[in-house]
Amino acid sequence: MSDAPPSPHPSAAPTALPSSHGAGDPLAPLPEAPPGRYRHYKGGEYEVRGVVRHSETLEPLVLYRPLYGDSGLWVRPHAMFFGSVEVDGRAVPRFARIGD
Repeated sequence: MSDAPPSPHPSAAPTALPSSHGAGDPLAPLPEAPPGRYRHYKGGEYEVRGVVRHSETLEPLVLYRPLYGDSGLWVRPHAMFFGSVEVDGRAVPRFARIGD
């Protein structure tokens, strides 16, 4: 018998995620974020991969990656990603879709 502690990663196959979270409440549908290319109001271009859910707060997050450099994947709250910012006294989209 081994004195090693049990592995934190059991070898069992992963199970499907439940359709509810917490006390059995059903999960709300995620908002849409059409996959494709987006331009940030400061000029950078990004590829949106989709919408994911925060594991603790259930907040919808947009999953995206820059189309420059190699900085990996990022998430931003859906409401912020599709929100507006003020530039020179006028509201402009933080990210604007520019293609597929």
